[in-house]
Formats: sequence, structure tokens, C-alpha cells
Amino acid sequence: MSPLELRPAIADARTARSRRALLAGCVGNLVEWYEFGVYGCLVTVIADNFFAARGPAGGAGALLATYASFALAFFFRPVGALLFGRLGDRAGRRPALVASVTVMTLATTAIGLLPTRDAIGVAAPVLLTVLRVLQGLSAGGEFGGAVSLMTEHAPPGRRGLHGAFQSFTVALGLLAGAATAALLATVLPTAALYAWGWRIPFLLALPLGAVALWLRTGVEEPPVPAPVAPVAGAGPDRAGWLPSSGAPGPAPVVYAVVLGIGRVMGWSAAGYTFLVVLPSHLQTVLGASVRDALLATALANLGFAAAILPAGALSDRIGRRPVMVFGALSVVLLAFPLLRLLHSPAAATGAKAGAVLLAGVLVGLLAGPGPAMLAEMFPRRIRCTGLGVAYALSNAVFSGCAGLVITALTARTGSPDVPAFYAAGACAVSTVALLTLGGDDHLEPLR
Repeated sequence: MSPLELRPAIADARTARSRRALLAGCVGNLVEWYEFGVYGCLVTVIADNFFAARGPAGGAGALLATYASFALAFFFRPVGALLFGRLGDRAGRRPALVASVTVMTLATTAIGLLPTRDAIGVAAPVLLTVLRVLQGLSAGGEFGGAVSLMTEHAPPGRRGLHGAFQSFTVALGLLAGAATAALLATVLPTAALYAWGWRIPFLLALPLGAVALWLRTGVEEPPVPAPVAPVAGAGPDRAGWLPSSGAPGPAPVVYAVVLGIGRVMGWSAAGYTFLVVLPSHLQTVLGASVRDALLATALANLGFAAAILPAGALSDRIGRRPVMVFGALSVVLLAFPLLRLLHSPAAATGAKAGAVLLAGVLVGLLAGPGPAMLAEMFPRRIRCTGLGVAYALSNAVFSGCAGLVITALTARTGSPDVPAFYAAGACAVSTVALLTLGGDDHLEPLR
């Protein structure tokens, strides 16, 4: 068979590998973020079962303790990004992704089997926190490996779309978590939900994780691009790396990580404010029922999911910068009007539903191009670690602390606008960092 006749077969094989890599990354992401969505939506139930001291010491203190456990898991994500990232950069993307989904699946299933505080006392919140730490390590390693796998396998001109599938399956995971929690809150009596129903979503992670593990064990490593010869007299490129020279020094690595944090902090803060923290805020501040709060969160996640893939595909055509800057500025301008609409007792139910749906769409504009944007900032030899650490640090500070900061400041100030201040402030800073993106970054090959 001539080389010309072999071309279609080679192209078909590359397409099959690309699709397998996309599916392997997607399913693992869904499992990872399904659990985070469940935990965030059932935070008041978990607070009652694991952190509430019976008597006057419970209530808000238990909710804060639950969010502290939530935040602790996020602060272990940079450690996971380093551990699994180094594994992915040295041993390959596949071993890192297999390890991360295994740890997450086992830890999530174990949460569903944990005895409560009434059964074993203070050991219950301690064990829950230990399992949350393991989940944090796993989630920290997941992002860098999955994004590297997806973008490195992506066909030319579709890196933004392929990277967007990482965010899309995050949205599906959060949406699945919110929908599962909302369904349980609807079909079960409140007493049953608090007594045993909350365990069901965590136990469902076991079969989902088994499917993800099977897919990841069969995925191929991304092809290694041919090195580009350095141009005489050329300076550093857009991220500060010396063109095709040896390993980058610490200064450009730190610069790229810090810049990456700035570019995604708005995505982190607004995402967790609107998609995860919203249920408890609506319940504790506005007096909404558990069911109504969870339904509102499901709507926000639906808007989030609907916007991600179009935003990623659009960024392949017009660039990452215009799409992400528009999303960040929109959060700055609309966070307060949207939240005040939710606060208004006179507002129609349809208007409130539209508000939470739009809030999710705005986050999707940031999350769609975000993974590819981060992948384009780091060379292959440190890509898993570099983009994973930047994303994990941003999430540790601006996502993991969102519930804790918003709950504490709302209680201290009495202002119902704290979530809007938090999301809009982070997106204002992110806008400045996003303006440093090059207009043609999406057209250049990965290094």
C-alpha cells in the first residue's frame, strides 16, 4: 500500500485515539466533580450529621465547620497537582489519570459508608475530613492530566473545543450531583433524607468510577511533537519560556503559574459562588426551602453546561482573550443585579429562574476556553504540573474558601450582597490578567 493510500487509515486511527482520550478524560472528570456537587448541595444535611453538636452550639457553627472541611480539601489540591502532575510529566498521562480516579472513587464511596456523629462521636467529622483530603489530592491531580491528555490529542484548530470538554464534564458532574440531591430531596421525606438518603449519591460513585478506570487503562499517550529549532536572536515567547531551549528555569515557571492563577481566579470564584454555594445562601439568608434552593442550583449548572462547549469552540475561531474577557466583565457588571433579583420577594419565579440560568452561562464563558488557555501557557515537559498547580491554587483560594468566606462575612455584616462582592471582585482582577493574552495564542501549536 502506497503512502498516499495509507493516509486515510492513519487519519482514522488518529481520530479514534483522539476520541478515546476525550472520553477517558470526560468520564473521570464527571466522577470527580459529581462528588463535589453532591457535597456542596447537601452541605446542610452533612453539617447536621457530622458537625452539629446537639443543643445551642449547632446551627451556623456546624455549617461553618462543614465549609471548613470543604475548604481543606481544596487546599490539598495543589499538593495533588504536584504529586500527580509530576507523575504525569515523567511516567505519562495515563498512569496519573488512572491513579487519580481510583483514589477519588474509593474515597467518595467511603463517605457514603461513614457512621455519623451520633454513632461514633467526634471521630465522624475527623474521618470525613480525612476522606475529603484524599478527594482534594485526587481532584488536584485530575485537572492537569485530563487537560493535557485532551488538548495534546486534539486535532488542529479544535484545542479550545477539546479542552472545553473538561469543563463541560465538570458541569455535568456538578449538574448530576445537584440533580441527584434535588431528586432525593423531592421524593424522600426530610427525615429520611437526613437519616440515610444522603448516602445514596456518594455510593453511586463506585460504578461510575469503575467505568472511568476501564476507559483510562486503555487510553494511549499523546503523540510527542517534533521540537522546533530556536530562531537566532529570538527572545522569550509569550509565557516567558526560552524558545526550544533546555528546561525552563524557576523564574518563568513561577511567572506562568502566577499569571495562570490571575487568569482563572474569576472563573474559580464566580463558579463556586453561583454553582455550589448558592443553595446554602438561599436557605440561610433568604429562607428558601431545601428543594427550591437545590432546583435553583440545578438551573445555574444547566446554564453553565450549555455555554461551555460553544464558548470553547468560539475561542478556536476568534481567540481565548475576547471570549474570556467578555465573560469576566459580564460577571462584574451583572453579579449585583442578578443577586438582588433573587432577593426580591416581588420578582416572578420565571425571572428568578432566568437569573440563576444566566449566572451559570457567564461562568461557562470563562470555563469553556479556560483549559486550552492554560495548556497553551506551559511546555509539554511540565504541562501537567504547571497548569495543574495554577488551577489548583486558584481553586484552593477562590473556590474552596468561597463558602467559608461568604457565610462568615454574611453573618458578620448582615449584607445579602456578599456573594456578588466576592464574584465580581475576583472577576475584576481576572479581567486585567486576561488582557495579557495574545490575540493569536490559539493558533500556535502546543510547545
